[in-house]
Amino acid sequence: MKKLLTLIISTILILGLASCNQNSIDDESTIYVVATAVPHAEILEQARPLLEDLGYDLDVTVVSDYATPNPAVANGSADANFFQHIPYLDLYNESADDDAQLLNVANIHIEPLGLYSKRYSSLDELPNNATIIISNSTSDHGRFLSVLANEGLITLKDAVDVLTATLEDIETNPKNLSFEQVNPELLFSAYNNDQGDLIFINGNFALSGGLNPLEDVLVLESPDDNPYVNVLAVLEGRENLPKIQALIEVLTSDTIKTFIETEYQGTVIPA
Repeated sequence: MKKLLTLIISTILILGLASCNQNSIDDESTIYVVATAVPHAEILEQARPLLEDLGYDLDVTVVSDYATPNPAVANGSADANFFQHIPYLDLYNESADDDAQLLNVANIHIEPLGLYSKRYSSLDELPNNATIIISNSTSDHGRFLSVLANEGLITLKDAVDVLTATLEDIETNPKNLSFEQVNPELLFSAYNNDQGDLIFINGNFALSGGLNPLEDVLVLESPDDNPYVNVLAVLEGRENLPKIQALIEVLTSDTIKTFIETEYQGTVIPA
């Protein structure tokens, strides 16, 4: 029932975007972007005056889910989206039609993933048979498993590609940990309601919920050589449009990088 409700809401949002921005692909002076709130829409607000200096208006539609933005760009309701990391985009493209393929046109920032708990202050306290709540976005499962493996809580099968690893790739699980999957936007709510022993929360949802990933976390994913860079994505074939090039120029500028460093103090890191 929850999946059906999510699908219905996402469909309504997509149709709403299509209705509001029906002529976006032909509008040369306005850039339509779909983004999640934190930090993506906040970064876009900093980009707004820079784009105005280049002669472009910015129209940002903020969504709270991951299901809406890619279809919105694919169907021409938006010029670009800003919410996802590279493995999520790759997974989308694997199942998308040829005319709905999206292209990563700029690496913008990294949001290190965090492991949180209301019940324990250290992983040493974690009991056997503990429950870990994770995102149902399979593109993130390798992230979770890599963190757990690095902390010695599980081991993975030999020769597993961590980027595409799944729960079935767990080799040993000495504490008999169990996993409960929820929509990514529900992770903070699960933490706030103390629904699991441990909860992995994506950086954007942790920040939106008021958590400080540098202070409130049990384990924080390393940003070094991190493949989960958040990107700007557009419909393939539109990447060379002047307004897309202007958006790329601004979002990768030193001004925006400085804003990210100053505003987020290491909880969000420029790419």
